[in-house]
Amino acid sequence: MKVLAILYNGFNAAVKEPRLLGTVENKINGLHHEDTSSLHRKVSSDKEGPNSDFEKHIVDAEVLITTPFHPGYLTRELIEKAKNLKLCVTAGVGSDHVDLNAAVDHKIQVLEVTGSNVVSVAEHVVMNILTLVRNFIPAHEMIERGDWQVSDVARNAFDLEGKVIGTIGAGRIGYRVLERLVPFDCKEHLYYDYAKLPVEREQAVKARKVDDIEDFVSQCDVVTVNAPLHEGTRGLINEKLLSKFKPGAWLVNTARGAICDADAVAAALKSGQLRGYAGDVWNVQPAPKDHPWRTMKNPLGGGNGMTPHYSGTTLDAQARYAAGTKAILENYFEGREQEPADIIVGVGAWATKSYGQR
Repeated sequence: MKVLAILYNGFNAAVKEPRLLGTVENKINGLHHEDTSSLHRKVSSDKEGPNSDFEKHIVDAEVLITTPFHPGYLTRELIEKAKNLKLCVTAGVGSDHVDLNAAVDHKIQVLEVTGSNVVSVAEHVVMNILTLVRNFIPAHEMIERGDWQVSDVARNAFDLEGKVIGTIGAGRIGYRVLERLVPFDCKEHLYYDYAKLPVEREQAVKARKVDDIEDFVSQCDVVTVNAPLHEGTRGLINEKLLSKFKPGAWLVNTARGAICDADAVAAALKSGQLRGYAGDVWNVQPAPKDHPWRTMKNPLGGGNGMTPHYSGTTLDAQARYAAGTKAILENYFEGREQEPADIIVGVGAWATKSYGQR
């Protein structure tokens, strides 16, 4: 049996910090299985192009492990070449790097460590919201430059209290974001989701469902995206929808970069239609050096809160997703049932509605 793991290079940081478990250097706990007699492991970060380790070794791999932070993009074309592939494991949450419909067609199971990073991402979302609304980054950069002109940063700084906050997606992460925002006394919490929350959960976070997305964004001072990437969300936030946003709104996306049109977001920020955009997810990862989200600014020279994809890979989250990956692999090796919540695609069938209504 061949297990192929596409992880990222941690280099010196991974050597000095053994808790960096998603790295090539430290691997993921589940790769250290006791029965090594018939197990061949290939661990690499090399994932781009036909001569990469990913494309060469996927051909005869039975198990693929990858992370959302340095994903091996498993297309239908690659799946059709992977004659032995039976299991894809996401060490974390979010399996859109796999062509899930092709996995269904080829009876390949897809599992992820559900819930392993929801707290980590929800905290990051709240941090991003505050960073944008308070105009923190330009203020900090001013200090680094040795300058001191309070008016230049205060002219674009606001309170979160009294603002309307909306989440696209009110699942495990989106709901936790709303929970964490309750103490800020926002004017209103809105959510856009195909599933309605139970009344008691709505009341607990003071949330109201809006069924039309254009109506939803037009009411929000802050929009945060907390939905999986699938056919129904890819390119959802495009030029047309951005034109319906409240002028000067802030947008936070820690879900998936491809939910937003990269050029449309950059143009909206440049024009001031968006006051700020923050997040850690990109439509291609690692993001190319000329990606517009690296350097885009609003008319006042701020509004960019982008980081590399790390919101869900704190050391605490890594411990959880490594343990979950180990459990999934051990269940597979030993023929045990998997935890139902972890199954995205079963053998020849969808096992979740998280990736859209089907």
